[in-house]
Amino acid sequence: MRITHNVKLLLFFFLISLLLTVSAGESKCECSHEEDEGNKAGARKYKIAAIPSVLVAGVIGVLFPLLGNFFPSLRPETNFFFVTKAFAAGVILATGFMHVLPEGYEKLTSPCLKGEAWEFPFTGFIAMVAAILTLSVDSFATSYFHRLHNKTSKKIGDGEEQIGGGGGGDVLGLHVHAHGHAHGIVGVDSGESEVQLHRTRVVAQVLEVGIIVHSVVIGISLGASQSPDTAKALFAALMFHQCFEGLGLGGCIAQGKFNCMSITIMSIFFSVTTPIGLAVGMGIASSYNESSQTALIVQGVLNAASAGILIYMSLVDFLAADFMHPKMQSNTGLRIMAHISLLIGAGIMSLLAKWA
Repeated sequence: MRITHNVKLLLFFFLISLLLTVSAGESKCECSHEEDEGNKAGARKYKIAAIPSVLVAGVIGVLFPLLGNFFPSLRPETNFFFVTKAFAAGVILATGFMHVLPEGYEKLTSPCLKGEAWEFPFTGFIAMVAAILTLSVDSFATSYFHRLHNKTSKKIGDGEEQIGGGGGGDVLGLHVHAHGHAHGIVGVDSGESEVQLHRTRVVAQVLEVGIIVHSVVIGISLGASQSPDTAKALFAALMFHQCFEGLGLGGCIAQGKFNCMSITIMSIFFSVTTPIGLAVGMGIASSYNESSQTALIVQGVLNAASAGILIYMSLVDFLAADFMHPKMQSNTGLRIMAHISLLIGAGIMSLLAKWA
């Protein structure tokens, strides 16, 4: 089932690439600018160097939190992991507010989009709808696993009652009652833990979808860019961008305790989306027009939806869940360090918005 989900993610990635590519042949709007061949050649060398660099940065970022399987200090229950996850949450929150949402506003309020319909604030509306849909997925998935666990617990409870009432007298009934009482708390804890584990896995998969959408868009945009100055600035900025986003996603994957195959597939998906987007953008650079109406609408909608997902996930599933965690609430020092880490992560990513 997990493999089927990952196949759907792959198809989803190619669909986004296709939607962004169809705008390549459209006529240019008055807002577009022609670049000379020298600029194109100068930008190309930075884009070629960016492909392996961004790939390596993404791999390092997403795999770092997964090293907890080998280094006990990096496991999800440690203080260091809480602080690291707060940093990653700040990065994802700033990505949504400072990188993706402004990009969506820029695309969907472009003067190249004619008509009164575009006076409506579609960017905020789409981001809001995406956040609500993410909440719905989160809520219904959690509810489903709760019901599934309750049904299983009820079946086990009915089985124990039948054994207890069958000719064994008070001695057997007492034994069953004592057994149930002794292990009841453990059963509840393990059941709640299992539900939480399933929910964490859903969170990781939804977060990856939001990041993949953003990664494809930014990769194709950079690959199609013809400005050497823009490509040079984005070259360094994207490396940090990919590494920090990978840190947040890797932490979520680590908490989900996926099997080795799922971890590998999810890590590969994240790591290659931006480099592939770069390659696609370079391939269509000669005919791609980012000022065409189709390109503006597709990129604006995808950026707005991605922003809604990232903002919701960072605030609700990362920050609220961790900062209200009993371990965080009972440890003032850890709480202070987590707040500092959050501010540093958000601050660094906000500074990177100047270039990417």
